[in-house]
Amino acid sequence: MLNQFSRTELLVGKDNMERLSGARVAVFGIGGVGGYAVEALARSGIGTLDLIDDDKVCLTNINRQIYATRKTVGKYKVDVAKERILEINPDAAVNTYQTFYLPETADQFDFTQYDYVVDAIDTVTGKLTLVEEAQKAGVPIISSMGAGNKMEPSLFEVADIYDTSVCPLAKVMRRELKKRGISHLKVVYSKEKPLTPVEDMAVSCRTNCICPPETERKCTQRRQIPGSIAFVPSVVGLIIAGEVVKDLMKGQGNGKV
Repeated sequence: MLNQFSRTELLVGKDNMERLSGARVAVFGIGGVGGYAVEALARSGIGTLDLIDDDKVCLTNINRQIYATRKTVGKYKVDVAKERILEINPDAAVNTYQTFYLPETADQFDFTQYDYVVDAIDTVTGKLTLVEEAQKAGVPIISSMGAGNKMEPSLFEVADIYDTSVCPLAKVMRRELKKRGISHLKVVYSKEKPLTPVEDMAVSCRTNCICPPETERKCTQRRQIPGSIAFVPSVVGLIIAGEVVKDLMKGQGNGKV
């Protein structure tokens, strides 16, 4: 019977579609990278998606985040994403968490429930905890390295964290993961040297924060406001989704699919 995934089934077959339908994937951070990863996972037929992000859509997100439009400004990103996923696949199960993932909030999540984890958050402490928790639970995880201040989407590649170079975030992650005895982590990263954002306070959130009311983590509290463009984080998110889907079809999930 024809359905919204029929063209995918022509490519991967019925058995793989059933694997994807039976899979549960958690995406931590659904901004520029994570949002596109969620979109592609939903359109690939992933049956259950857990979305973790405490942020609301801001006007400044519209240039790069798939769930950000003038209509959605001020709404929680996880709520907007859930609505869109169910418009794509009404049979999907979508669990949302308005949570900023850090070591202090890690105990809210049981990683043994997941078949795959996507790390699309931008804090080192959160990323390290995600990797540790996923590995303790025996769940595959893929992490996004820095996508801000980049202009060349063709330079992103999939690698083990210990095979990366140039990327400043990857350098920090290599050092900290080594300290923790973690010997492997699949990442998407780029060797492109990050650009330096223009110092123009007229268009910087540093002094002109317009985050929606009640946003806890204001731009004025961030150490750096990176520049961004539409076609870089989207590519990273799609690469991540592709790796997740291919691994799940190979049976490299958490053993439930």
